[in-house]
Amino acid sequence: MAAIIETKDLTKHYGSVVAIQDLSLNVEEGAIYGFVGPNGAGKTTTMQILTTLLQPTAGEAYVAGYSVTKNPREVRRAIGYMPDFFGVYDDMKVWEYLDFFAACYDIPEAERGPLIRDLLELVDLSHRADAMVDSLSRGMKQRLCLARTLAHDPQVLILDEPASGLDPRARIEIRQLLVELANMGKTIFFSTHILADVQEICTQVGIIEAGRLVMEGDIEEMQRRLVPHREILITLLGPADAAKEFLFGREGVELVEEVRGENGRSRLHVSLQGDDQAVSGLLADLVRQGIPVMHFTEETRDLESVFMRATKGIVS
Repeated sequence: MAAIIETKDLTKHYGSVVAIQDLSLNVEEGAIYGFVGPNGAGKTTTMQILTTLLQPTAGEAYVAGYSVTKNPREVRRAIGYMPDFFGVYDDMKVWEYLDFFAACYDIPEAERGPLIRDLLELVDLSHRADAMVDSLSRGMKQRLCLARTLAHDPQVLILDEPASGLDPRARIEIRQLLVELANMGKTIFFSTHILADVQEICTQVGIIEAGRLVMEGDIEEMQRRLVPHREILITLLGPADAAKEFLFGREGVELVEEVRGENGRSRLHVSLQGDDQAVSGLLADLVRQGIPVMHFTEETRDLESVFMRATKGIVS
């Protein structure tokens, strides 16, 4: 698929401080892209350049085919931006807040009423339409700000830490809303340091550290690159001697360790070099050897393990 957000050797210096250096991103159209990194890694700086709020020191960035430096007005029409800290006008009702921003986007007054009703329904705030903005919880304010970014029906949503500071329920609601927006055809680029949010919903992930992109792709692809071997747990009915003898001589097996079992059962931890076919073949061979396999499973390869292997714990 075509890239709807693309950066080429993007660089931003603040005097002697390097915020981002030679950053090259490719975000596919329709993706939910998680931009992951610790505080100070350069996530917000990158987003401010993509939203035309900052000029890069060097390099290029394109959103929806438009250059952020040469065509900033076109970029702004194509995006909805939610910063990490956003202002809300406390002396307004919820519907008035959205009406104000819809007017800023030159949406005709006759169209604003139905639009506001649709936006409030989408973010599940219809029941609070007449409430004052300052009476909303933090999670509701996050959803209201997200509704604001959708007022002009942008192609791309650029969201800086949209779940930051939310309680677990509010975080889940935001995640569900992002998936729903992606299903509506929006491309979503959001930054976070909460790995669980990325693991649950992202189709693409970029890991940034000290202003440099250290890895990009889907989680499984990155895990394969960082940890090419597979970690298998095997539970056996009875002693493990026969299984260990067979496994030690088998091609692709790098490590066999016996771990604590229960109720007379043995457990083996096996490191295997290979693809899905190799994992399936290992189980089939154990069964053919008459080895009494009770349970055979691969250890989960999650984003946390990818992040810890890809990064070194440094900031810009």
